[in-house]
Order: sequence, then structure tokens, then C-alpha cells
Amino acid sequence: MIFAFGGNVLLATSFYVVQKSCHVRLAGYLAPWFVVVGYNFFILIAGTGYLLGVTQGKEYAEPEWYSDLWLTIVWVVYLLVFLVTIIKRKEPHIFVANWFYLAMIVTIAVLHLGNNPSLPVSFFGSKSYIAWGGIQDAMFQWWYGHNAVGFFLTAGFLAIMYYFIPKRAERPVYSYRLSIVHFWALIFLYIWAGPHHLHYTALPDWTQTLGMTFSIMLWMPSWGGMINGLMTLSGAWDKLRTDPVLRMMVVSVAFYGMSTFEGPMMSIKVVNSLSHYTDWTIGHVHSGALGWVGFVSFGALYCLVPWAWNRKGLYSLKLVNWHFWIATLGIVLYISAMWVSGILQGLMWRAYTSLGFLEYSFIETVEAMHPFYIIRAAGGALFLIGALIMAYNLWMTVRVGEQEVQMPVALQPAE
Repeated sequence: MIFAFGGNVLLATSFYVVQKSCHVRLAGYLAPWFVVVGYNFFILIAGTGYLLGVTQGKEYAEPEWYSDLWLTIVWVVYLLVFLVTIIKRKEPHIFVANWFYLAMIVTIAVLHLGNNPSLPVSFFGSKSYIAWGGIQDAMFQWWYGHNAVGFFLTAGFLAIMYYFIPKRAERPVYSYRLSIVHFWALIFLYIWAGPHHLHYTALPDWTQTLGMTFSIMLWMPSWGGMINGLMTLSGAWDKLRTDPVLRMMVVSVAFYGMSTFEGPMMSIKVVNSLSHYTDWTIGHVHSGALGWVGFVSFGALYCLVPWAWNRKGLYSLKLVNWHFWIATLGIVLYISAMWVSGILQGLMWRAYTSLGFLEYSFIETVEAMHPFYIIRAAGGALFLIGALIMAYNLWMTVRVGEQEVQMPVALQPAE
């Protein structure tokens, strides 16, 4: 979801937005094509590596050294294409969405290089050894792991919010000053939040507390961005009744606000002692992944496809409406089941008998999760159905464009 779907959405939207907002064509002739094809080739070799068990064996199951090396080359070209396009812009001002895209590209590059150095056993084999281990590796792994969320799934998709919501609502960004404050506060604070994934581990206690503190502080710029996105609809709220694409993007911002409140709360040590390693974390991640990243991506794609293929509109707004309600129901079922399941799981794990023994065995906690996993599967299936509806709608938009609206036959007055 993060790298195959989210990554391609970021490539597509960033290449579109930087051209439109800078009033120039993309830099390079073959370079943008190299980025798109090269990135998807990375997804292919990394995905097949997972199936073959060829990974570094770390938490995010990073692919082996040859995949990392190839991605580094592709990502450097991506950075150069984006930067040179901005440098040769005809518009004197750099639109705020490009700030977020650029921060995402640069920070992910730094994190990727820091988290993935490894020494191959041979250049003709897939086996390698990571350059460092122990708590240093865990620290950098979660600096990387958390900021795959912080910069890939937040900064990049905030860029989408800042371009596509004003464009769809036909309203200016509510507060450009707030967007700049949002950018710098988010960029500075997010990079320090990773240690909250390592509470009660061998990580030094002061580092854990630092991660918790910065995570709590993150609530303010995150909600500043949410308010900016929602208030952009000032004077255009009536469009939510008639435009399901805009409604989907606005609901995504609401999910962003909810996730960025829940995340700092879960980073607090006393809450984390209950939530960590449980399905509550799964529910939190998927409220952000499906509700925020999924919905804002779907909204961007619903905007981009008619623009790119020069169509008047989508094939069917009614299908967008179906997609919205089916997917929303799926998300609510999914995350609600995981919240209840996770809290139950945490309480069962920490329950002791009067003699000080664990009250429940691990298998008993798994059995207690069973009905919630059924609900989770149903929610995921609904979300998938919504995505398939979108795929059909976009395909038909490309093929035939907007459906012809049948005009009602004018009634003749009775004689």
C-alpha cells in the first residue's frame, strides 16, 4: 500500500502539480519516464524478493541490497527532475504543495540511505549483512519506519490536499500563512517522533521520552493543516452535496485529523503500555492509511484522469458516490473492530490471577479476536469493492468520457 500504491500516486500527482504550479514542462525528456518505469521495476523486484524470502529481515522487511541500490538511483533522478522543474519555473512564487513534495523527496532519500546500508556477500548473490546492528539499528529503523508515515504518507499527501482541494472547490487555500507555519512545524517535529515506537525497549529512556514529547507537540501543526484544508471550503460547503469527489477528499482530511490526534495519544507511555503490539495499533494505522491516504488519493485520481485525458468529467458521478459510501462503511468496520480488538487484547495480556500468574494464555487471546477479524475482513472487502468501482469508472472515463445525460422529453400542453 505504502510504496506500490502510495508511491505511484505521489509520482503522478507531483509531476502534474509541479508543472501546473510552475507553468513549465517537466525537466528532462526521458528522465521522468525513467523515474516512473524505474520505480515500478523496484516494486517488482522488491515484491518478488518478499515472496522468495530475499529481504534484510528487518521490521519493514526491506528488500536486499540490489533493490536498495536501484531505488537510490531512481530517487536521485526523481529529485533532480523535480528540482530542475522548480528552478526553471515561470511563476516567481513556489506554491506550498511543492514545498511538501520536495520535503518528502529529500527526507525519504536521507532516511533510505541511513537505514539501508549493507555489505553484500558477493555481487552475484542476494545475501548481505547490515552495516550496523543492535539498538543503533533499531533507532534508525524507526527513524525510517515512522517517517515512512511522517514524510511519505503525510507530507507527500498533504501536498495533494493543498493542490486538489482548492482546485476542486474552486476556492483559494484558506490561509497561506498557516500553510507555511504548518510546513515548517511539521517538518521539524516529525523527524524526532520515531522513538515512540520503541517504548519499554533497550533504547535509552531519555530518547523514548524525547520521541513521546515531540509526538505530542506534533498534534498542533497537524491540526493546523487539517483546519486549513477544511476551512478552504468556506463559501463552498454546498458543493459537498453535489460533488462526491470533493466529499471524499474532505472526509480524508477529517481522517487525517483523527489519526494525528490518536497517534500522539498512543505515544504517551502509559497509553502505549496498553496499546503497543496490539490490534489498536493496526486500527490506528489503517484509519490513516485507508481514510486519509486512500481517500485523498482516490479524490486526486478522480480529478487527474479527466484532466490528463481531456475529458469534460468523470464517466459517472453516481459510481463515485457508491465508491464513497461503500469504502467509508468498510473503513468504519475495519478500524472499529481493530480498536475494540486491540483494547481487549491489551487488557487480556496484562490480566493476572491472585497468585501473580497470567490469567489468559496467548491462544485464548487469539480466540477472543476471532469475531473482530471477521468484521475486519468484511470491512477490507468493502474497501476493495469500492476500489474496483473506481477502477471501472476511471477506465470508462478514459474510453468514452462523460456519460451523455438524457434530456427529458418536453411535455406538450393538452389541447
